[in-house]
Amino acid sequence: MMIMTKLRSKHLICVFAGLAILFAACGDANNNKSNGETGSETEGDVTLFVTTNTRSFDFKKQTVRFSEKSNMAPATIILDPSQRYQSMDGFGAAITGSTSYNLLKMSFENRTKFLKETFSPTEGMGYSYIRISIGCSDFSLSEYTCCDTPGIENFALQTEEIDYVIPVVKEILAINPDVKIMGSPWTCPRWMKVNNLTDRQPYNSWTGGQLNPAHFADYADYFAKWILAFKNKGIDIYSITPQNEPLNRGNSASLFMGWDEQRDFVNTALTPKLKAAGLKTKVYLFDHNYNYDGMGEQNAYPVKIYDAGVDELVVGAAYHNYGGSRDELNSIHSKYPDKELLFTETSIGTWNDGKNLSVRLTADMEDIALGTVNNWCRAVIVWNLMLDSDRGPNREGGCRTCYGAVDIDRTNYTSITKNSHYYIIGHLSSVVKPGAVRIGTKGYSAAEITCSAFENQDGTYAFVLLNSADESRKITLSDDVQHFSYEVPAKSVVSYLWKKHNSKKVKL
Repeated sequence: MMIMTKLRSKHLICVFAGLAILFAACGDANNNKSNGETGSETEGDVTLFVTTNTRSFDFKKQTVRFSEKSNMAPATIILDPSQRYQSMDGFGAAITGSTSYNLLKMSFENRTKFLKETFSPTEGMGYSYIRISIGCSDFSLSEYTCCDTPGIENFALQTEEIDYVIPVVKEILAINPDVKIMGSPWTCPRWMKVNNLTDRQPYNSWTGGQLNPAHFADYADYFAKWILAFKNKGIDIYSITPQNEPLNRGNSASLFMGWDEQRDFVNTALTPKLKAAGLKTKVYLFDHNYNYDGMGEQNAYPVKIYDAGVDELVVGAAYHNYGGSRDELNSIHSKYPDKELLFTETSIGTWNDGKNLSVRLTADMEDIALGTVNNWCRAVIVWNLMLDSDRGPNREGGCRTCYGAVDIDRTNYTSITKNSHYYIIGHLSSVVKPGAVRIGTKGYSAAEITCSAFENQDGTYAFVLLNSADESRKITLSDDVQHFSYEVPAKSVVSYLWKKHNSKKVKL
């Protein structure tokens, strides 16, 4: 009996010991998972946002922990803060008349929810830059300027601004007061237009024509009055461009303005008028395609103007991607490295399979988001934030085949489809904050991996990575003090944010 009792006791001890080992092993497995190779929704050292081209991860928030083990991973990307590039201004989309109309068709509750998800730096993606038109654009509810009656004394904001754009912008600023706003005109008032600069005959059309030099002062006054009118509504305009797509004669509202015309208008009228009005609004030249629409005499458009000398209000140039290669950004920067570059417009539509996220997420992230940032752009802004399910409201002569960054079902103004442009901006704005500096990286590289690293002003590192491969990639990130790994899904974008360590790595 005594022998049997001892045997039972010994057997129970072995069972409990085995269970303890099993539980410990499970605990280690769970800890490894939260350490980051697959991600976790629990609290960790690094915050991630993940989107796949199948939406299996739909801007999914996860966390990972720093590894406590020595890093021997071959696929390690190391941040290099000693390499410092441009400061970042922000990321966002255009708040056109059409976008504003669609947003205001939503219920207040649904609109607020969407705008918070988009613009809130604490509850959403943190979009930080918007672009609005000065007068109408090709996505306005009508064709108009703010001075359609001849005489600059007749300047006044119109229905589209007062009833649509301004209310939406105010709601955005209530959510994120630090959002920057750019203004761009599609056309000057028609009474300021002439057919060409030789004949200078009146040109009473929304499409095409050129600015009459006799009205340079009036048009410069028009800009100043527009900026001040918004200021009186409690909205500060951070930047402007003198003309949207100055080489495009065919848009529904448009104005041709060659580089020499823009030089003369900016230098003799626009910047003096802004300064006389006490305005410090930044001016960005050009605002058009990488390839200058194939017009050889317009090549390097902003450089030609810089060569002539410009006021300090002229801080740089803006580009679109409807023609040419983003390599032009690097070319312009190499000629005038002290001048800023912005990317201010791109579209998706029926022509580029714009609703197909499986194609567009990786293509747009590589070409537009990371491609422009890695070629010196301080901001990335896409076209319409929101269009309806019929690609509108739109007008004859404008783009009738464009999609928005998001599209809303016009049968209920509730159901929203998020397209590639919404995600690519969100993946930048969620972790890269205004004032961040792009920094260098070294170590692992691969053809399918595109990335960019940043140091935020609040003492955090941001990193945005595209994996365009058909398979997942285990990537380790190191800031030379801390490191962690994450299994990046196939065809995905991942944004990382973590606080940098105060101490420096001790070299043995």
